[in-house]
Amino acid sequence: MRIVVALGGNALLKRGQPMTADNQRGNVRAAAPGLAALVRAHQLVLSHGNGPQVGLLALQAAAYTDVEPFPLDMLGAQTEGMIGYVLEQELGNVMPPEVPLATILTMVEVSPSDPAFGNPTKFVGPVYDRATADAMAVAKGWVFGPDGDRWRRVVPSPEPLRIFEIRPIRWLLDQGVVVICAGGGGVPTMFASGGGNTLQGVEAVIDKDLASELLAREIDADMFVMATDVDAVYSGWGTPRQQALTKVTPTELRGGSYPAGSMGPKVEAACRFVEATGGRAAIGALTEITEIVEGTAGTQVSPG
Repeated sequence: MRIVVALGGNALLKRGQPMTADNQRGNVRAAAPGLAALVRAHQLVLSHGNGPQVGLLALQAAAYTDVEPFPLDMLGAQTEGMIGYVLEQELGNVMPPEVPLATILTMVEVSPSDPAFGNPTKFVGPVYDRATADAMAVAKGWVFGPDGDRWRRVVPSPEPLRIFEIRPIRWLLDQGVVVICAGGGGVPTMFASGGGNTLQGVEAVIDKDLASELLAREIDADMFVMATDVDAVYSGWGTPRQQALTKVTPTELRGGSYPAGSMGPKVEAACRFVEATGGRAAIGALTEITEIVEGTAGTQVSPG
């Protein structure tokens, strides 16, 4: 099978864990054997989240006041290179040397009229207590939202419309390359106003699950997996009646209610892929990636 695996930013950097280079590399190293095992039987395409990482870069950029902070699109491009480098290296250390890997810096088109620009929902950066978040909102003009019992910065997350590098991605797959692309949802890019073909970056972060679903469709993937830090989608999450969903259809999955900043986009992405292709999507823990592909773990979404 051709499988797209979208690695959650919180799977590569555990929730609340200090955002050090060593921690990120250690998490990738722990995940690498399971991902490498898939390559023995399947064609693997990897995407990844970047919410914690791009938020940290934004904090670092804002701390240096001699120049204007870099915009989110440039920070997103930085994370594509940084995370792709670590993934390539750690996967290469456990895969046969003849298997080639490549990371593609990926731009993704968004619309300037997307309503997301007026309703930021995408979490980036570390978590804070309420008092610290309120102080940073005043000092930096950032918007914060609740993430569990903590607070995180939220930014616009426009709909992905087109992957500009889809042709070289397809070409690499035809050559048997394990491709890492659409990192962090890709770099948000739009055409400049006034017509023409002039591209410009956008101060936003595209949801990596929706961008990865678009990628999965564009490369005719057989399966789309969203690997995160929870073992499944749950109905009634956080209540005494919470229950893991194992095998569901898109219609059944859409019947639930899921947070817009976390599980909601994953559910929507899974439903879109299954409805558009008739293939299989899954959501589950990165530590169970082999079982998820086999269909014995996670939330399995199929036409039914």
